[in-house]
Amino acid sequence: MYSLCLGFRILRNLSLSGTIPSYIWSKPVLRTLDLSFNKLTGEVHGIKIAPLYIYLTSNMLSGNIDPSVLQNKKSNIDLSYNNFSWSTSCQEKSNINTYRSSYLKKNLTELFPCGVPMNCKNYQRSLHVNCGGENVTIETSSGKITYQADNSEIKAATYQHFKNWGISNTGDFVDDAIDDDVYVVSTSSTPSGDSPDLYKTARRSALSLVYYAFCLENGAYNVKLHFMEIQFAEEELYNRLGRRIFDVYVQGELFLKDFNIKESANGTLKPTVKEKKAVNVSDHLLEIRLYWAGKGTTLIPKRGHYGPLISAISLCHSSLEPQCGAARTEHHTNHSLIFGLTGAVVTIILLVLGIYAGRRCRGDNNTRERELRSQGLQMVCFTWRQLQAATNNFDEANKLGEGGFGSVFKGELPDGTIIAVKQLSSKSCQGNREFVNEIGMISGLNHPNLVKLYGGCVEKNQLLLVYEYMENNSLALALFGKSSLKLCWEARRKICVGIASGLEFLHEGSTIRMVHRDIKTPNVLLDTDLNAKISDFGLARLHEKENTHISTNIAGTIGYMAPEYALRGHLTEKADVYSFGVVAMEIVSGNSITKQQGRADNFSLINWALTLEQRGDILEIVDPMLEGKFNSKEAVRMIKVSLVCTNANPSLRPLMSEAVKMLEGKMEITQVLSDHAVYGHDLHFSKLMERTPEASSMSDYDLYPDNSESATLNSTVEFSSSSL
Repeated sequence: MYSLCLGFRILRNLSLSGTIPSYIWSKPVLRTLDLSFNKLTGEVHGIKIAPLYIYLTSNMLSGNIDPSVLQNKKSNIDLSYNNFSWSTSCQEKSNINTYRSSYLKKNLTELFPCGVPMNCKNYQRSLHVNCGGENVTIETSSGKITYQADNSEIKAATYQHFKNWGISNTGDFVDDAIDDDVYVVSTSSTPSGDSPDLYKTARRSALSLVYYAFCLENGAYNVKLHFMEIQFAEEELYNRLGRRIFDVYVQGELFLKDFNIKESANGTLKPTVKEKKAVNVSDHLLEIRLYWAGKGTTLIPKRGHYGPLISAISLCHSSLEPQCGAARTEHHTNHSLIFGLTGAVVTIILLVLGIYAGRRCRGDNNTRERELRSQGLQMVCFTWRQLQAATNNFDEANKLGEGGFGSVFKGELPDGTIIAVKQLSSKSCQGNREFVNEIGMISGLNHPNLVKLYGGCVEKNQLLLVYEYMENNSLALALFGKSSLKLCWEARRKICVGIASGLEFLHEGSTIRMVHRDIKTPNVLLDTDLNAKISDFGLARLHEKENTHISTNIAGTIGYMAPEYALRGHLTEKADVYSFGVVAMEIVSGNSITKQQGRADNFSLINWALTLEQRGDILEIVDPMLEGKFNSKEAVRMIKVSLVCTNANPSLRPLMSEAVKMLEGKMEITQVLSDHAVYGHDLHFSKLMERTPEASSMSDYDLYPDNSESATLNSTVEFSSSSL
């Protein structure tokens, strides 16, 4: 598409990449800005004067949205299908489309990031919608089928959701000179066919119209889409030239290309039904998208007559065919009434007995739960029965890993959310402390590079944490394990910047500033798109701005701990910066700091990099598994950032915000001046372990344990600084 005039900037579907330049928002006469269906990234900032219509749908935009945008009541703003980070306090607005705009995609609630949290109480196996019309009951050979009403008013950037379905609309008819476009059309003529009432109305869109059904029972579905052209009358010869052409996608796959309703039905006011069988539903969600790609006529019979149009939708689970949810007429007898009353009495008696027995058997568990809550525990509480069902009774086949704390299992909640359930030891004060600390630290945080904690469970002498599931496990497994995942250079750089961004948020971006204390490759998880997610906040400590440092017992992982912290217990955010530097070097080199430290020749990954840097052979450290396929400038930059971050002097290490800018090439890297003996004579690992006899107390607190062969060197240890 192109710019129609000075008041319109329509740059749709042009494969544009990069960030949105801030100057584009400073145009005072800009009425419409359409950047939809591109590959734009970065954050949306600097909006001084919001145009009347803003379309950013179907990009890869991320970060937080400028609050002034969300308070705008005049503009129509479409943010759908992006990767934004939403505050839990955001609210739905009729003029702002936030459908599927969150970086979290699999949880039902995340489809509506600013809506009321939702859970599926029941799962449906059929859905019938009369698009643009009232409730309509259709007689079929199998019985009566009621099509739900879909006559609510929508705007140019709107999404709505009802009991188990909803709609999302994008686009206005820019050439009709009307601000309040109408998206429901009707006909006064009598449509042909067996079900004329189903085709008297239709819903249309200027660009993209999405119907989505949620809380569906998983399985194969037959999808029927009902169409009838009711805008192009054939009485006048001129009107016969009108052509409506659009594409239809089902579950993200192209179903109908360049679909023409009139051509398919062989005329106007004639029904045509398109059926797609065996549509797979695996996450309780089915989505149908109608998209106008700019084809067909736009001026017949007058301006604004184009774009997708649909009359009705029908979804049926394959097990329901051919009845498809048809209601049969039933004749009730007195016997049914008698059995119903008897059943109700029996149910009440069993319910009373169940409540009595339940209260007795939950006594001890409630005592334990109260003890933990008295320590400040605030969380979403799952029951043992819920997590038992989600993990198929903690089936070994669902086990993701095992460590000293217990095991991690993959599970699925009733609403289709895939979760990771982590067990902690419930037999020690340390287990309780880490359980409470983890929930308190992470439950209020929301960032694309932090793993999301859904809640926990305190029952049956168990401490369980429930996280979002990470499809690609840990960074440690991808780099050093037997994972089939091979990280190319682009993925490694993305992961490194992601970790840095997550730490920047913890140190500087969050209202709760904290030090993680255990940044390492096993504690970095990877999702489907290889986005890095920092996990395991059991050792994290709050860091108030007015305090220069925290004095605390030493806890962390040998090889990743900063010298000033490991020796003196002197904790600042610069300890995390040091750990990040080590992780960055592991990402570049493909070498594990913990495994290398176990070598007899006292090999040091950081010292090796320093030596190579001084010799001018810095690229020798790059992982040979890349086979030379990497950007040398980016590799040198990442190595130098790693060396700056692991400086022996914490005051010479950058802030994480500075490290992010350095990695992105937006800030010059300070000169690398560091001591070769960072982990040399002053802090030799074997000597450190000899000097800390109580260091055998390990928590192995990795969310996805990597089952390392070297348990001692790759364990999280905690000990008092007085022992040093």
